[in-house]
Amino acid sequence: MEKIQLENPRSGSELLLDTLENLGVTTIFGYPGGAVLPLYDAIYKNDTIRHILARHEQGALHEAEGFAKSTGKLGVAVVTSGPGATNAITGIADAMSDSVPILVFTGQVATPGIGKDAFQEADIIGVTMPITKYNYQVRDAADIPRIVTEAVHIATTGRPGPVVVDLPKDVSEKLVSFYYKTDLNVPGYQPTIEPNNLQVRKILSQLKKAKKPLILAGGGVNYSEASAELVAFAERYNIPVVSTLLSLGVMPIEHPLSLGMGGMHGSYASNMALTECDFLINFGSRFADRLTGNPKTFAKKAVVAHVDIDPAEIGKVVKTAIPVVGDAKQTLQQLLEADKVSTRHREWTDKVLQNKAKAPFSYKFDEEIIKPQHAIETIGKLTKGEAIVITDVGQHQMWAAQFYPYKNERQIITSGGLGTMGFGIPAAVGAKLANPDKEVVLFVGDGGFQMTNQELAILNGYGVPIKVVLINNHSLGMVRQWQESFYDERRSESTFDDEPNFQLLAESYGISHYKFSDPLTLEKDLEVILENKPMLIEVNISNREHVYPMVPSGKSNAEMLGVTFNA
Repeated sequence: MEKIQLENPRSGSELLLDTLENLGVTTIFGYPGGAVLPLYDAIYKNDTIRHILARHEQGALHEAEGFAKSTGKLGVAVVTSGPGATNAITGIADAMSDSVPILVFTGQVATPGIGKDAFQEADIIGVTMPITKYNYQVRDAADIPRIVTEAVHIATTGRPGPVVVDLPKDVSEKLVSFYYKTDLNVPGYQPTIEPNNLQVRKILSQLKKAKKPLILAGGGVNYSEASAELVAFAERYNIPVVSTLLSLGVMPIEHPLSLGMGGMHGSYASNMALTECDFLINFGSRFADRLTGNPKTFAKKAVVAHVDIDPAEIGKVVKTAIPVVGDAKQTLQQLLEADKVSTRHREWTDKVLQNKAKAPFSYKFDEEIIKPQHAIETIGKLTKGEAIVITDVGQHQMWAAQFYPYKNERQIITSGGLGTMGFGIPAAVGAKLANPDKEVVLFVGDGGFQMTNQELAILNGYGVPIKVVLINNHSLGMVRQWQESFYDERRSESTFDDEPNFQLLAESYGISHYKFSDPLTLEKDLEVILENKPMLIEVNISNREHVYPMVPSGKSNAEMLGVTFNA
């Protein structure tokens, strides 16, 4: 390999930061420890890259995810060896599941101690192989620029995902007078971005024949920032659009052709359209089980076209007649550039939109206790549907998916695939730091809140005015709902009888606390959310409130519970 001489010797850690700077990285989330002290010493001397001190390694990972999900840029995290690295596992797995481009630097014991059970040693390469897109262990400081450049390239191209770079302490502090030239021709890694035009044209050929076409917009549309193209394609052919949890906003909820979210807690119109369509065009959804219900009954009447940047996802769950490997945005552009074909499905679209009007997401107002749907709907109005919405995982996540009026790409930041409780607070921190001029609202339950609430310390320390809306039902709501629905109401260990005083907790972090319990004054009370300061808004709700509609596990999407029809 060609060597590049340095004017002055640089440590491995300094070369690492130099490379990140050259690649446009501005922010790192991390937590120091012995094995990464050389890197933290280099950070201390660096004037360009901002470091955010997390309060737990899992927090650092979710902060990097929030940064990446809300911008499309690379999220970067640093953790130490051993327990620091193992604490990061959940965040790495979460990023892998949701295709989030993050780069994780893990400290490692010095190379002579590797494999000898040294203090704070863990085989993080072996541990993370199944949950990373790729991983490296650096053995030569001169190789750091090449490895970091490759790692960033792999994390951010094709189907995005996490890459781990394991950095032994002696390598990170070693001084070198040269480094190896970077070559991005990574053997075995050539992701297909541009779709095959012949395959794309098959979509249009099938569309001409279809009487009941339907578009499924997945997270791939969000990540490729193809909202404008998706809307244009749907409008051009008057095709209804079903969204997934990770794509809400790419087709604005209030658009006439939008059916909202499909799947387990999706809308009646979405799930019936998925059941009855005869041509399903999937852009960037991996057909996750929470979308499909019983895969044997999913879109059973449909010819399926599946557009995905990851060929491994095509045909994995649902039989695909028209596979298209490539980027969602480029595929939609090709579809729009092609001559318009004649279609014959007006009656179908009219019927689907009638279903949308017949059974929208709804709730009954209660004068005695706040409905969570009411709170989320009100916040949607106050923020004009423009806030970046972060959710944790649980019932509140589904209510936020159902009742906030999303209208933009990258507007909902949530843990979709892994379903990580504790994701919300740190992800909101990362999203706000990446988008200081946008309103960031977090919906979180009292269960998930208590998993990572230490990250609230960042809000005042770094000036991060996120709005934390705690939907408090004093229980693990989704667990309780399943117990009440499918386990004869045996509520085993799903109720919190000893919760902390959230007001005192918020105030200990220097955060304003508001507690609302009156439905009649809620809309006025919630106006406080528009103030430019960090706050915890506690909204008390009933622990008997369930999320509906609901497709029970193993059932078809047509077998929904709790659908409410308009009179």
